[in-house]
This record gives sequence, structure tokens and C-alpha cells, in this order.
Amino acid sequence: MVDRPDVVILCADRLTRAPLRAQLLEDGFEVIATDTWPMMRTHLRPGRKPSFVIVDLQALPDPEQVLGDVALLMKTERVIVLTALGSIDADEVARRGFLVLRRPVSIGSIVETARALHARVSAGSERR
Repeated sequence: MVDRPDVVILCADRLTRAPLRAQLLEDGFEVIATDTWPMMRTHLRPGRKPSFVIVDLQALPDPEQVLGDVALLMKTERVIVLTALGSIDADEVARRGFLVLRRPVSIGSIVETARALHARVSAGSERR
């Protein structure tokens, strides 16, 4: 298992999670993909936190609570949130400080956003 991954994904839908994980791995990221909030939370401990996380709201139980908890554990500017119809409004998610990708969105667009965020996070770490 990866000690400190680049990214942890929370995505209840296997048909999105698997190809997203595969493409991120192909692009050189260390990835942990989870399908439940309790499983993801175990990877957000101090000293083991990833550079960023991706949270997919599609079919995610209790998305309000999950985003509230994620905001306590991660800086919101390091969280990519994929919106979903019938879930939290994208504008509300953005107001909370998360980076929002609105559906429909391709795996390629998600990975491109992940690359840009990872570069920004890495550059910020090097300046310290």
C-alpha cells in the first residue's frame, strides 16, 4: 500500500472510479480509490494526507456531511468535487472553497484538472 498517495478518490460508482483511477495511475500519480467516506477518511490522517482528493457526489450517501468532514481534514482548495444532479448545488460547493467540476465531465478533463492542481500544490510545497 502507498504510504502517502498523491490523490485519494471517493467515488461510489465503480464505473467512474475504476477508469479515473486507471488514468491517474497511467499519468504517474500514486492513487488510492475508495467507495465510502469511512474508507477515505482513514487515508486523511496527519502525516499521511495526500496532495489532493477527488470527491464524486454521484450516488454518494450524505454528501453534505461528507463535504463538511472533508473540509475539516483537507484544505478545500485541494479538493476536486465532481457534481451530480440531485445532490448539492455546484455553486454552493464552490462557495465552500472546493474546486468544482460540473457534470457532464470526461475522465480526461478530471485528470487535466488533477495535473494542474498537483503542480500548484507541489510548487507551493517547494516554496516553503
